[in-house]
Amino acid sequence: MPTEINDRPALAMIHTVPGIIPSFNELVGLHLPGWRAFNMLDESLLGNTIREGALSPQTMRRLAGHIWSAVDAGASAVLVTCSSLGPAVDAAMPLCPVPLFRIDDGMAIEAIRRGNRIGVLATLATTMNPTTRLIERHAQGIGHTVSVTGRLCDGAFDKLRSGDRAAHDAMIREGFASLVGSVDVVVLAQASMANALNEMSEASMPVLTSPELGILHMAAALNARSRIQERL
Repeated sequence: MPTEINDRPALAMIHTVPGIIPSFNELVGLHLPGWRAFNMLDESLLGNTIREGALSPQTMRRLAGHIWSAVDAGASAVLVTCSSLGPAVDAAMPLCPVPLFRIDDGMAIEAIRRGNRIGVLATLATTMNPTTRLIERHAQGIGHTVSVTGRLCDGAFDKLRSGDRAAHDAMIREGFASLVGSVDVVVLAQASMANALNEMSEASMPVLTSPELGILHMAAALNARSRIQERL
Protein backbone atom coordinates (compact mmCIF):
# COMPACT_ATOMS: atom_id res chain seq x y z
CA MET A 1 0.00 0.00 0.00
CA PRO A 2 2.70 2.64 0.81
CA THR A 3 4.31 1.97 -2.57
CA GLU A 4 1.01 2.54 -4.39
CA ILE A 5 0.46 5.84 -2.57
CA ASN A 6 3.97 7.07 -3.32
CA ASP A 7 3.56 6.20 -7.00
CA ARG A 8 0.66 8.63 -7.33
CA PRO A 9 1.55 12.18 -8.39
CA ALA A 10 1.40 14.74 -5.61
CA LEU A 11 -0.56 18.00 -5.63
CA ALA A 12 0.63 20.66 -3.20
CA MET A 13 -2.03 23.14 -2.08
CA ILE A 14 -0.86 26.39 -0.52
CA HIS A 15 -3.46 27.98 1.76
CA THR A 16 -3.77 31.14 3.82
CA VAL A 17 -7.03 30.22 5.63
CA PRO A 18 -7.02 26.95 7.60
CA GLY A 19 -10.78 26.39 7.56
CA ILE A 20 -10.92 25.65 3.83
CA ILE A 21 -8.41 22.78 3.86
CA PRO A 22 -10.90 19.90 4.48
CA SER A 23 -13.17 20.95 1.60
CA PHE A 24 -10.21 21.18 -0.78
CA ASN A 25 -8.99 17.73 0.24
CA GLU A 26 -12.47 16.41 -0.52
CA LEU A 27 -12.61 18.11 -3.92
CA VAL A 28 -9.22 16.69 -4.93
CA GLY A 29 -10.37 13.22 -3.94
CA LEU A 30 -13.51 13.67 -6.03
CA HIS A 31 -12.06 15.21 -9.18
CA LEU A 32 -8.41 14.06 -9.15
CA PRO A 33 -8.65 10.47 -7.90
CA GLY A 34 -5.25 9.55 -9.33
CA TRP A 35 -3.50 12.20 -7.25
CA ARG A 36 -2.56 12.57 -3.62
CA ALA A 37 -2.67 15.99 -1.98
CA PHE A 38 -0.61 17.62 0.71
CA ASN A 39 -1.31 21.00 2.28
CA MET A 40 0.89 23.96 3.18
CA LEU A 41 -0.54 26.74 5.36
CA ASP A 42 0.81 30.25 5.88
CA GLU A 43 -1.76 32.67 7.27
CA SER A 44 0.79 35.49 7.33
CA LEU A 45 0.81 35.73 3.52
CA LEU A 46 -2.77 36.99 3.59
CA GLY A 47 -2.44 38.74 6.95
CA ASN A 48 0.46 40.85 5.71
CA THR A 49 -1.37 41.63 2.46
CA ILE A 50 -4.42 42.82 4.39
CA ARG A 51 -2.30 44.92 6.73
CA GLU A 52 -0.33 46.50 3.89
CA GLY A 53 -3.38 46.98 1.69
CA ALA A 54 -1.70 45.45 -1.34
CA LEU A 55 0.40 42.50 -2.45
CA SER A 56 3.97 43.48 -1.62
CA PRO A 57 7.15 42.33 -3.39
CA GLN A 58 8.21 40.64 -0.14
CA THR A 59 4.98 38.61 0.04
CA MET A 60 5.31 37.68 -3.62
CA ARG A 61 8.86 36.49 -2.95
CA ARG A 62 7.75 34.51 0.10
CA LEU A 63 4.98 32.80 -1.87
CA ALA A 64 7.50 31.89 -4.56
CA GLY A 65 9.60 30.31 -1.80
CA HIS A 66 6.63 28.21 -0.68
CA ILE A 67 6.01 27.11 -4.27
CA TRP A 68 9.62 26.00 -4.71
CA SER A 69 9.51 24.28 -1.32
CA ALA A 70 6.44 22.34 -2.51
CA VAL A 71 8.31 21.27 -5.64
CA ASP A 72 11.29 20.21 -3.53
CA ALA A 73 8.89 18.17 -1.38
CA GLY A 74 7.85 16.18 -4.46
CA ALA A 75 4.85 18.08 -5.83
CA SER A 76 4.03 17.35 -9.46
CA ALA A 77 1.66 20.34 -9.49
CA VAL A 78 0.93 23.26 -7.17
CA LEU A 79 -2.34 25.07 -6.43
CA VAL A 80 -2.54 28.38 -4.56
CA THR A 81 -6.01 28.72 -3.00
CA CYS A 82 -5.85 32.40 -1.95
CA SER A 83 -7.25 34.78 -4.57
CA SER A 84 -5.49 37.81 -3.07
CA LEU A 85 -2.19 36.16 -4.06
CA GLY A 86 -3.25 35.63 -7.69
CA PRO A 87 -0.83 38.15 -9.24
CA ALA A 88 2.05 36.53 -7.36
CA VAL A 89 1.05 33.15 -8.78
CA ASP A 90 1.01 34.63 -12.29
CA ALA A 91 4.51 36.05 -11.73
CA ALA A 92 5.85 32.67 -10.59
CA MET A 93 4.33 30.59 -13.40
CA PRO A 94 7.00 31.15 -16.09
CA LEU A 95 9.75 29.93 -13.76
CA CYS A 96 7.93 27.10 -12.01
CA PRO A 97 9.17 23.64 -13.12
CA VAL A 98 5.74 22.01 -12.56
CA PRO A 99 2.19 23.13 -13.47
CA LEU A 100 1.15 25.98 -11.18
CA PHE A 101 -2.46 27.11 -10.76
CA ARG A 102 -4.40 29.92 -9.11
CA ILE A 103 -7.74 28.86 -7.68
CA ASP A 104 -9.92 31.47 -9.41
CA ASP A 105 -9.07 30.77 -13.06
CA GLY A 106 -11.89 28.27 -13.54
CA MET A 107 -14.41 30.61 -11.95
CA ALA A 108 -13.36 33.54 -14.12
CA ILE A 109 -13.64 31.47 -17.31
CA GLU A 110 -17.08 30.17 -16.34
CA ALA A 111 -18.31 33.67 -15.47
CA ILE A 112 -17.49 34.89 -18.97
CA ARG A 113 -19.46 31.98 -20.40
CA ARG A 114 -22.48 32.92 -18.30
CA GLY A 115 -22.87 36.58 -19.26
CA ASN A 116 -21.43 39.95 -20.21
CA ARG A 117 -22.31 41.73 -16.95
CA ILE A 118 -20.35 40.13 -14.14
CA GLY A 119 -20.69 40.98 -10.47
CA VAL A 120 -17.82 40.35 -8.06
CA LEU A 121 -18.46 39.97 -4.34
CA ALA A 122 -15.42 40.09 -2.07
CA THR A 123 -14.84 40.35 1.66
CA LEU A 124 -11.32 41.75 1.23
CA ALA A 125 -10.33 44.82 -0.73
CA THR A 126 -7.06 43.07 -1.64
CA THR A 127 -9.03 40.45 -3.58
CA MET A 128 -11.32 42.75 -5.56
CA ASN A 129 -8.76 44.08 -8.03
CA PRO A 130 -7.00 40.75 -8.76
CA THR A 131 -10.34 39.06 -9.43
CA THR A 132 -11.57 41.88 -11.66
CA ARG A 133 -8.30 41.94 -13.64
CA LEU A 134 -8.39 38.16 -14.05
CA ILE A 135 -11.92 38.19 -15.48
CA GLU A 136 -11.04 41.02 -17.85
CA ARG A 137 -7.86 39.24 -18.96
CA HIS A 138 -9.67 36.00 -19.79
CA ALA A 139 -12.38 37.94 -21.63
CA GLN A 140 -9.81 39.86 -23.66
CA GLY A 141 -8.08 36.59 -24.52
CA ILE A 142 -11.17 35.36 -26.37
CA GLY A 143 -12.20 38.74 -27.77
CA HIS A 144 -15.13 39.05 -25.38
CA THR A 145 -16.35 42.33 -23.91
CA VAL A 146 -17.50 42.29 -20.30
CA SER A 147 -18.38 44.81 -17.64
CA VAL A 148 -17.43 44.00 -14.05
CA THR A 149 -19.25 45.45 -11.04
CA GLY A 150 -17.63 44.95 -7.67
CA ARG A 151 -19.20 44.93 -4.21
CA LEU A 152 -16.97 44.82 -1.14
CA CYS A 153 -18.59 43.21 1.91
CA ASP A 154 -16.43 45.26 4.22
CA GLY A 155 -15.88 43.69 7.61
CA ALA A 156 -17.20 40.26 6.65
CA PHE A 157 -13.77 38.62 6.66
CA ASP A 158 -13.14 39.90 10.19
CA LYS A 159 -16.43 38.29 11.26
CA LEU A 160 -15.35 34.99 9.74
CA ARG A 161 -11.93 35.18 11.36
CA SER A 162 -13.54 35.78 14.76
CA GLY A 163 -15.76 32.72 14.31
CA ASP A 164 -19.02 34.52 13.49
CA ARG A 165 -19.86 32.79 10.22
CA ALA A 166 -23.53 33.76 10.48
CA ALA A 167 -22.67 37.47 10.40
CA HIS A 168 -20.16 36.86 7.60
CA ASP A 169 -22.77 35.09 5.49
CA ALA A 170 -25.43 37.74 6.21
CA MET A 171 -23.13 40.49 4.94
CA ILE A 172 -22.49 38.53 1.74
CA ARG A 173 -26.23 38.02 1.22
CA GLU A 174 -26.67 41.78 1.59
CA GLY A 175 -23.96 42.40 -1.01
CA PHE A 176 -25.58 39.88 -3.34
CA ALA A 177 -28.95 41.61 -3.03
CA SER A 178 -27.37 44.90 -4.08
CA LEU A 179 -26.28 43.33 -7.39
CA VAL A 180 -29.63 41.78 -8.33
CA GLY A 181 -30.91 43.19 -11.59
CA SER A 182 -27.66 44.86 -12.63
CA VAL A 183 -25.54 41.80 -13.52
CA ASP A 184 -25.98 38.44 -15.26
CA VAL A 185 -23.79 36.35 -12.97
CA VAL A 186 -22.11 36.81 -9.60
CA VAL A 187 -18.75 35.41 -8.55
CA LEU A 188 -17.68 35.02 -4.92
CA ALA A 189 -14.08 36.16 -5.10
CA GLN A 190 -12.63 34.14 -2.21
CA ALA A 191 -12.70 30.43 -1.49
CA SER A 192 -13.70 31.21 2.10
CA MET A 193 -16.99 32.65 0.76
CA ALA A 194 -18.02 29.49 -1.07
CA ASN A 195 -20.82 28.40 1.28
CA ALA A 196 -22.13 31.84 2.25
CA LEU A 197 -25.25 31.71 0.06
CA ASN A 198 -26.16 28.07 0.73
CA GLU A 199 -29.15 28.99 2.89
CA MET A 200 -30.80 30.99 0.10
CA SER A 201 -33.61 28.83 -1.26
CA GLU A 202 -33.17 30.10 -4.81
CA ALA A 203 -30.76 32.67 -6.19
CA SER A 204 -32.13 34.99 -8.84
CA MET A 205 -28.99 34.62 -10.97
CA PRO A 206 -26.05 32.21 -11.29
CA VAL A 207 -23.58 32.36 -8.39
CA LEU A 208 -20.09 30.96 -9.00
CA THR A 209 -17.52 29.97 -6.40
CA SER A 210 -13.86 29.21 -6.89
CA PRO A 211 -13.08 25.92 -5.09
CA GLU A 212 -14.81 23.33 -7.26
CA LEU A 213 -14.54 25.29 -10.50
CA GLY A 214 -10.85 25.81 -9.79
CA ILE A 215 -10.24 22.13 -9.11
CA LEU A 216 -12.18 21.13 -12.25
CA HIS A 217 -10.17 23.59 -14.36
CA MET A 218 -6.93 22.25 -12.91
CA ALA A 219 -8.01 18.62 -13.39
CA ALA A 220 -8.79 19.26 -17.06
CA ALA A 221 -5.41 20.92 -17.60
CA LEU A 222 -3.50 18.14 -15.82
CA ASN A 223 -5.38 15.39 -17.67
CA ALA A 224 -4.73 17.08 -21.02
CA ARG A 225 -1.05 17.42 -20.15
CA SER A 226 -0.90 13.73 -19.20
CA ARG A 227 -2.44 12.69 -22.53
CA ILE A 228 0.13 14.76 -24.43
CA GLN A 229 3.01 13.21 -22.49
CA GLU A 230 1.67 9.72 -23.16
CA ARG A 231 1.76 10.37 -26.90
CA LEU A 232 5.35 11.60 -26.86
